[in-house]
Amino acid sequence: MHIEKNVFENVFHTVMDNKEKTKDNEKARLDLAEYCNRKELLLKTNPNGNYVKPKAKFCLSNEQKNDVCEWVKGLKMPDGYASNISRCVDIKSTRLFGMKSHDCHIFMECLLPIALSVLPEPIWKPLTELSQFFKVLCSTVLQKDHLLQMEQNIPVILCKLERIFPPAFFDSMEHLPIHLPYEARMGGPVQYRWMYPFESVEGSICEAYLLQETSYFSSHYFVSPTGASEEVYQDHIQSTLSIFKPFGQTTGKYNERWLSDKELMAAQLHVLLNCNEVKPFIDIYVQSLKGMYRNINDDIIDKQIEADFPRWFQEYGPLRLAKSYLIYFVNGYKFHTITWGEGKTTYNSG
Repeated sequence: MHIEKNVFENVFHTVMDNKEKTKDNEKARLDLAEYCNRKELLLKTNPNGNYVKPKAKFCLSNEQKNDVCEWVKGLKMPDGYASNISRCVDIKSTRLFGMKSHDCHIFMECLLPIALSVLPEPIWKPLTELSQFFKVLCSTVLQKDHLLQMEQNIPVILCKLERIFPPAFFDSMEHLPIHLPYEARMGGPVQYRWMYPFESVEGSICEAYLLQETSYFSSHYFVSPTGASEEVYQDHIQSTLSIFKPFGQTTGKYNERWLSDKELMAAQLHVLLNCNEVKPFIDIYVQSLKGMYRNINDDIIDKQIEADFPRWFQEYGPLRLAKSYLIYFVNGYKFHTITWGEGKTTYNSG
């Protein structure tokens, strides 16, 4: 967890040329003259006797850094996926600050290849391989043969990075990823061993443990579970048709509006064609069409069902008054309408 955070910070701050946290500082450039043959990166001395650091190919220009910050500033993540990373952006100084471990986790595995895509391909590709290494390592399901391959790949990736960054970039933290695939083979998926759930409480693992112990102790004094949750509004009329028994649930107050003729026909047809209880009647309708028109084909039958089956099936159509909700929960995910999400820091309408 913290290995990924430290590796990300070393890479990102060096590429963004953050003067306070970059690994490509004057001392690193002085080491180049002794350990490496990279004449284009050697420090130069101006007439005043001060060092001038030539721009490296792995560093973004001021315009590119500003574009990255603007892009991160406008990011919107789904609820529960990540924190509000846009709060960590300082566009004026073109840097990111105050990122928690999980923020670095999301950025390293999902956003880094996109944010640094303006770099030359020989530099961008090894960084993308490093990003994919951590992404596969943090998967919920790990394959033993994949981990064995990762053990062979990660030294090659680090060697590629050694050809890009100065020697000062590689401290003990850049060495530790070599051991992570073996650790995953021995200990299993990392989700059962990392500390993100505990660190998320005020950024303190100790406070999280204390909160958990306090909650467990207090629960013995309550007859039924207590806790705050969003109020869920459900219709008091329980439908007996299968199509009206969804897996999810709505939340919040609903709005009522009248359906247009086109919407009414589309909704009516969708319900009839996707309701198990109506399928026998569809078969009867198809048989009646075949009895009336002996040479009728399947395409014409489908068009006829779409155009005439609702009228044939029901003497009176459903009500035009429909209920619409702004938020819907299903399979552990939250979705809301585009208009409801306007102005919010998260995005759940995709």
